[in-house]
Amino acid sequence: MNHELSKLIVSKAWEAYDASKVIQSIDDISANVSTNFVFRVTFEDGDIIIAKLSSFGKYDYFKEDHRIIHSLSNNLLYPYENVLAKSLLKNNRVYIYRHRQTGNDAWVVFYNPTRILERLPRRLDEDHIKQFAQQTAKFHKACARAAKVLPKSIKTMRTDINSLLDQLAADESRFGTRSHADQLRYHCDKYLKGRAKYGASTFETIPVFIDWNIGNFSVTKDMELYSRWDFDWFRMSTRMMDFYFFSRVVSNAGDRTVFSYLITTMMEDRFIIFLKEYHKHNPLTANEVGFLKEAYRFFILNYVIKDGKHFFHEQYANKLQQEAYDIYLPSVDRDFNADVLLDALKIKP
Repeated sequence: MNHELSKLIVSKAWEAYDASKVIQSIDDISANVSTNFVFRVTFEDGDIIIAKLSSFGKYDYFKEDHRIIHSLSNNLLYPYENVLAKSLLKNNRVYIYRHRQTGNDAWVVFYNPTRILERLPRRLDEDHIKQFAQQTAKFHKACARAAKVLPKSIKTMRTDINSLLDQLAADESRFGTRSHADQLRYHCDKYLKGRAKYGASTFETIPVFIDWNIGNFSVTKDMELYSRWDFDWFRMSTRMMDFYFFSRVVSNAGDRTVFSYLITTMMEDRFIIFLKEYHKHNPLTANEVGFLKEAYRFFILNYVIKDGKHFFHEQYANKLQQEAYDIYLPSVDRDFNADVLLDALKIKP
């Protein structure tokens, strides 16, 4: 979808929301990694809102996610009651505009601008790592408390893996060679067996945001979580889905403009420092730590392979998918050792 059409859809979305308030300008503020567009909409009276336009995934999932996030934002207690970017409502429900025309299917949601304080440094020192661990542990606790009153989600990790298997059965050539298709089937099977091995169906289901790149949230000067935006990979799932990105935040390499998704960040001493501090505030179980490998495998299968060409711009999608076949998937069972993490946490397998 081109830039001008995207702006036109945003304009139509606002007109359907409140035609009495006139738009002065629509400026693209997208990160230009994903296929989603993010715009700053300025009105003639000087007011500003943020518009997000997406055609990634399914409309029903997008609508469901944003209604869950809205409910979550209203049910998080102090000090997280204002952390999440707020969607605009109409008739007391999150307003989502769907555009289906000329072969395009896209949807728009509006947010109030998010207040941003401090960003984490590109590479964290040990104190930062511990403070980040404390904050994420406490935030997970707050999300777990709120989860009890949130709307149900129809999307699960199992349904996503089954969707990938269905796509492979329908046309495996879309994933490259026969060897690639066989590799994906093998890892889907490994994921499902690992899920059963670690009893993932018994894990608590909470709201998780998965993508914790440091550009997606801000903190106070005391390193307390202050604001969070970018809900592209939001889902109701196990908290362990967040930990691979936690490992990337605290990794020795730090935040990078050119990125890859290597599993080895979860074996770094810096991630062990993070885990030990997190465990003090929100204890982990042996099965959850073991499942980290499967959460990573799921991330690669679902977000890089199944949805990568729809979510990432082509240059990123092609690079990441080739690396998935050559590096990421072969490394899952070779380069991750849960026993190292369990020993550090003094948890018996």
